[in-house]
Amino acid sequence: MSTTTPAHDARVAKLTFAGVYPHYVTKIEKKGRTVAELHQVIEWLTGYDEAHLTKLINTKVTFKTFFENAKLNPNAHLIKGVICGYRIEDIETQLTREARYLDKLVEELARGRKMEKILRS
Repeated sequence: MSTTTPAHDARVAKLTFAGVYPHYVTKIEKKGRTVAELHQVIEWLTGYDEAHLTKLINTKVTFKTFFENAKLNPNAHLIKGVICGYRIEDIETQLTREARYLDKLVEELARGRKMEKILRS
C-alpha cells in the first residue's frame, strides 16, 4: 500500500472545493474541453449536479465535507493510475483517495480521453 502521510491527508481534507475548482476549469479549458464536460465528470463521480456544485463553491466547503456528502459512483473504484505521485488504488485514506479520483478524472478530461472511457461506462 502507498502511504500518504497524516499531514498530507489533513491538507487534502482542509482544501476547499472553491479553491481547487478554478484550477480544474483552467486545466481543461486550456486543452479545449468545456466546463459542461467538467461538470458531467464531477456529477458522475459525486452525484452533484450543477446547481449543487454552485452552492458548494459559494459556501466554500472543504474537501472533507464535499466528499462526506457525495454519493460516490459505484464504479469509482475503477479509477486507477498515478496522480500527484501516488498510485490511487493504493491510497489507504478514503478522503485522499476520493480527492485523487477527482484529480485523475480532470486529468483524463484535459488529456482528451473520450468521455465514455472517463466515466468508466
